[in-house]
This record gives sequence, structure tokens and C-alpha cells, in this order.
Amino acid sequence: MPTTAIEQVTTATKANADALIKGGNAAISGFQQLAKAYQDLATKNAEKLTASIQALASVKSPTEFVELQQKLIKEGVEAAIAESKKIADLTTSVFTAAFEPVKQQVEAIQKIAKK
Repeated sequence: MPTTAIEQVTTATKANADALIKGGNAAISGFQQLAKAYQDLATKNAEKLTASIQALASVKSPTEFVELQQKLIKEGVEAAIAESKKIADLTTSVFTAAFEPVKQQVEAIQKIAKK
């Protein structure tokens, strides 16, 4: 255990730097995951749009067109809600992981300060 003020400051500074590095690495990894999730979503949306246009182009009557259009709108809204939830959950986990090391270091310093 450090005994001098300089040793205590050095130890605290190193711990702070380590926490920032861990948080930064978690943030980088998390942002890569988010970028991939958005890229996957864009790809899925493009594929779905193409399939929807092809389906609409193949209808035989106005009634069939309206029914298909309503079905596609419903599916689109449901998919958008589900994907938004996934992205929101991923975003929350990214920020939690990025700030957790810093939070833990702050809590450790607060415990030391109370002694």
C-alpha cells in the first residue's frame, strides 16, 4: 500500500489512466458493433424494399394491390419497431460498457476519500 502522497497520487493517476483506456477500448468496440448493426439494417431494408416492389408489381387487381400494400406497411412498422429496440438496447450496452471502468474508478476514489 502506498505510504507517501506522491505514491498515492501516482497510483491514482495510473488507475485513472487505466480506467480511461478500458473505457475507450470498450467505446471503440461498441461503436464498431453499432456501425455493423446499422449496416445490417440498411442491407435488410434494401432487400425488403426490392422484394416489396417486386410483389406490388406482380399484383393482378386493385384490391390485391391495396391488401398487399397494407400488409407490407404493417410488416414494415413492426420491423421498424423491433429494429429500433435492438439498436436502442445495443446503444445502451455500448455506453454502459464504455463508462463502467470510469464509474468504478470514481467509486474507488470516493471510498478512499471517505477513509
